[in-house]
Amino acid sequence: MSEDELVSGPPAPSRVRPYTLTSGRTDTGVDLPIEASIRTTNPGADIGLPAHDLRSRIVVMCESGPSVAEISARLSVPLGVARVLVGDLIAGGHLRVLRTLGDRTSNSERRELIGRTLSGLRAL
Repeated sequence: MSEDELVSGPPAPSRVRPYTLTSGRTDTGVDLPIEASIRTTNPGADIGLPAHDLRSRIVVMCESGPSVAEISARLSVPLGVARVLVGDLIAGGHLRVLRTLGDRTSNSERRELIGRTLSGLRAL
């Protein structure tokens, strides 16, 4: 399944309550800023879940390195739900967090991050 297939067309309304997607959890236990880029650790690997499962869709989507906010917007799930699911996938070794800003971050990298964050927020 390609990323285009994941995000094409308007999402179907979900009848599932957000808290059921996370088993009622609101904390990830992982330091996960909403602007952080997320990458798969093993692109194309099967994580053992059905393709329609949100976690599988997140892993496929993260081959391109979206931010947590972008994942939330593209899947039309609340930001808290996206953070918990991404945190679970990080803890399971399927995803990794790319740190956003550091002492050695260039101005162009900072501008790119701001642009990606704004795009993700606009999509919400």
